[in-house]
Amino acid sequence: MRIDDGTLTRLAGLSQTGDRQAYAALLTAAGHWLHRYFRRRVMPDQLDDLVQDTLLSVHRKLASYDPQRPFAPWLAAVARYRYVDWLRSVYRRSETVLDDDLAGDSDEPAIAARISLDRLFEALPRAQQRAIELVKIEGLSIGEASASTGQSESLVKVNIHRGLKKLAELVERS
Repeated sequence: MRIDDGTLTRLAGLSQTGDRQAYAALLTAAGHWLHRYFRRRVMPDQLDDLVQDTLLSVHRKLASYDPQRPFAPWLAAVARYRYVDWLRSVYRRSETVLDDDLAGDSDEPAIAARISLDRLFEALPRAQQRAIELVKIEGLSIGEASASTGQSESLVKVNIHRGLKKLAELVERS
């Protein structure tokens, strides 16, 4: 089932006014679109969970949607953010597994992962690399990273956002 963006936009507008049928149709169409979007990006056993998480985000954020604008790009943005969040959670889980399972074993997998990460970081500008390293890897707050780099807090956030977006694109391509 494919619905054009004009229909999705109308359904979203009607959903905001409380039309339950339009809301059900919107979620059904969005669910089909999300399945197609995530099918090539995640393992089949994780597909339904990611689609459901994204539909929950659509539900929570629908009030912020502007019905004067096309719905499909808005949905794609929500999906992209949920996908990046999913990538972060996978990274954290794999980091925990490495810490727990390989603590007494060889350091080779951790070294290989760091080399892969360093190669990905080479594609980023230095400011983005540093912001991601400080906040996402070392666990500093935005304020601490700002003080460490000399960048404003807003610039640190922008560098993290742009860097993670580019990293996600690189991972998707490979």
